[in-house]
Amino acid sequence: METTGSATEGDPLKRGEDGAESGTATLPTELKKKSCKEALGLSKLTHWRTGVFFFSLFLCLTLVFAFSFIIPCPVRPQYLLSWNRTFSEAATYDFLAIEDASKDKVMDVLFVLKNTEGSQNNTCADAGLPSPCVFVLAVDGTDGESLWERPLDPEYHWAQCGLYKEKSRTWDCLLSHSDKLTAVDKYTGEVTWQQPQPPGLHSTVPVLSVPDLDGDKVSDIALVAPDSTQTQLVFLSGKTGAQIGSTVSLDSSETANHLLHCTSEGSHYVLLQKDTGVYGLALWRIAAQAEEGMEAGLKKDKHWERSSSATTGFVPVYESDSVKQVLRVGETGNSPNLLIVTRKDVALIDGKDLKLLWRFNTSSVLSEPSFGHYDKDGVLDVVVEEDVGNSTKRVLILDGKSGGVLWEVNLLASPNSPRPASIHTINSFSIFVFWGQMPSDTNSTVPFSSERCSYMLNPLYSKVLLESNSSMDHFITFKATLLERGRHAAYILLTGPGTEGAEGTVVLSKRKLKQDVPISKVIRIGTGGSTETNKDIKEAFNRLRFSDW
Repeated sequence: METTGSATEGDPLKRGEDGAESGTATLPTELKKKSCKEALGLSKLTHWRTGVFFFSLFLCLTLVFAFSFIIPCPVRPQYLLSWNRTFSEAATYDFLAIEDASKDKVMDVLFVLKNTEGSQNNTCADAGLPSPCVFVLAVDGTDGESLWERPLDPEYHWAQCGLYKEKSRTWDCLLSHSDKLTAVDKYTGEVTWQQPQPPGLHSTVPVLSVPDLDGDKVSDIALVAPDSTQTQLVFLSGKTGAQIGSTVSLDSSETANHLLHCTSEGSHYVLLQKDTGVYGLALWRIAAQAEEGMEAGLKKDKHWERSSSATTGFVPVYESDSVKQVLRVGETGNSPNLLIVTRKDVALIDGKDLKLLWRFNTSSVLSEPSFGHYDKDGVLDVVVEEDVGNSTKRVLILDGKSGGVLWEVNLLASPNSPRPASIHTINSFSIFVFWGQMPSDTNSTVPFSSERCSYMLNPLYSKVLLESNSSMDHFITFKATLLERGRHAAYILLTGPGTEGAEGTVVLSKRKLKQDVPISKVIRIGTGGSTETNKDIKEAFNRLRFSDW
């Protein structure tokens, strides 16, 4: 009985362990059935996992195969280090535009020729034009091959590209030729519109891009026409080229130059270079004279208008009787500063409030100043060529903040030399390019007529210049540029007869900036020069990487 009782006391413990909160014991047959079901579920789950794994693996391999073999990788442009196009018995003009004309994100070159036949076997006679006629050409920046050409009526007056950037405008280049104005699509060379010249006006560049004045949602343009008796302005539709309103007389005298300036308040002013200085006239005033009510959508600047003349409306920007040039400092940003060049000085004017920021005294500026970053303060510095006599020029880089001299060198002033240029680098400074000839014991005052050199300056090695021999052909125009965003720094040269528009051999050439580095001569200037070897200097130039502004 005791034995039986002990066993009976142990049963509840065993029943609690073996399952069933219900307190009933699980039979062996039930355990067997449950074990089989669990094994079957686990088996099905394992098959699903295996299937998902192999499907994922197949999908990954398919994507790798597609991106590796089926979907083509982007093809980078294949550049020629240098190329040139020669046109015999042709004439050319001081016009060179750098634009993407083939939609491949590589800059191409647009220029103008006067010839009897184009480069693609198009003749003036085929186009029903007198021969020789004017050809607008676009050539590929990578290899110099022709993209398109457009024959137009002679004679050529002026051309300007870069006008496509404005809102809704479908053309990029405007040409004045014969008695016509022609708007050309830079991608195809097709004529978007053609209009007769406004009667009695002989307009000059730059063409002014102005807001939409006629309500067609396309920004319009303005042409300024100075003559010996007055300076006039006419508005043209950006969509059709038709005149908007009447012609407006801006001043009763001839102006030497003009520029469109936008203030910080978004108000536009036409700047005119007169005998007594630089003056601005509000665009809304001009529009109101052209057609009543046309000024309604144009903004006014209260600060500028406080300084305006009660009788003429002119706002004095810089008063001087010897102004030679008016330049915008940089093409980006709101209300850029203005650089004024006179016979006595170079002055920087604040584009917002017209305050004088600095003035640098100079005897005579030889060429149009250019801009670049000598230091890393983010402010554009100014490159000036100053005549110091004895066929010598002083190349100066002036601090954009203070007007102080950051760097200078004396060179012999070779005739027919292009203006200085610069290309920005990813290191926040620019590489400067200028032309002339380094003085020596044998040529200290007069440059050899058979020699002309180009020089490159890296601000990190300010006591060193790279000198390259240059072509002695007559320069028509020159531009240093990037042919692709952040890549391929090059310079484009257009050479031709000594007289613009005269017939002769015309050559358009492109040369990569770094191409001349291996064959360049390292020139050390000043005292306390760089301790790096010539090889190290050239290697530093070769390592440069370029950037947009």
